[in-house]
Amino acid sequence: MTWVEFAPMNIHHLELFYFVAKFEGITAAVRKMPYGIQQPAVSGQILQLEEKLGVKLFNRRPFALTPAGEELYDYIYPFFSRLGELEEKLRGEEGRHLRLAATASALRNHLPDCLETLKKKEPNLKLSLREVAPSDVHGLVTSQQADVAIGVIGGKMSEGLKSEPLLKIPTVLWVPSKSRAKSWKDFVEKDPYSKTGLIGKEPLIGLPPNEVLQQVFQKEFDRNEVNWPVSVEVNSTDVVRDFVGRGFGVGIGIFIPGLTSPKGVKPLVLKDFPPLVIGAMYQGRPKGVVEDFLAIAKAHVKEFA
Repeated sequence: MTWVEFAPMNIHHLELFYFVAKFEGITAAVRKMPYGIQQPAVSGQILQLEEKLGVKLFNRRPFALTPAGEELYDYIYPFFSRLGELEEKLRGEEGRHLRLAATASALRNHLPDCLETLKKKEPNLKLSLREVAPSDVHGLVTSQQADVAIGVIGGKMSEGLKSEPLLKIPTVLWVPSKSRAKSWKDFVEKDPYSKTGLIGKEPLIGLPPNEVLQQVFQKEFDRNEVNWPVSVEVNSTDVVRDFVGRGFGVGIGIFIPGLTSPKGVKPLVLKDFPPLVIGAMYQGRPKGVVEDFLAIAKAHVKEFA
């Protein structure tokens, strides 16, 4: 005995036999099957199935199933006859399933309103939300773990990734409310009270060096010939604000429209720094629920433009 003799039946051969038996002949099956295939190909693959089983499954002219063919058809009929119904069900469920990835700030501050509107449009909406670090947003989309992701658009995009800008957000320095600093100039120029700049006198709270926001700040520091290394490194802009409020120093961040500054902290908008572009990223042609979400998100951000 060889391994081939014990190999399982070819599922495609079984599917072809199902159509031939259902439509009572190869010619009729080729004409009525849901996908295109030539009659010689069907005949050849049915012969392979018969050779594999060692039995004849049907008589060709006139068409009639043999006892072995009747037994095989009865066995496979429940599976193949319900595939169309199952496909429709799965497509329907998948079409209402939105897998969304976003940073903590986006999930907390704006996406709930957008998703609430989407839920009204699609009552059977199924949501899978994933909070991610800004640097991980691209990867979740390219690996198809998310249908769409909201994050910073910047740098080189992964191959096949599409993006739609939604909002430009100004960069800020978060400082304690009691700080005398009113602008970036107060940090790089001499403080009239101490006769020295504030940089170096305050620890800088920032993000890991691979994060886009941190890279934006570092680029501007270099352009202004400012040496201000991160003393306290955290993993999100929300944590930066919290640490500023607790007196750990001055933090980098973005000014999210509609967000109230935490108690004890105030933002200094950096007008000379480039803003961050926040947008949606996805692959290929988005499915309907993603298109609906994008339309709602675009309408939502217009309120803050």
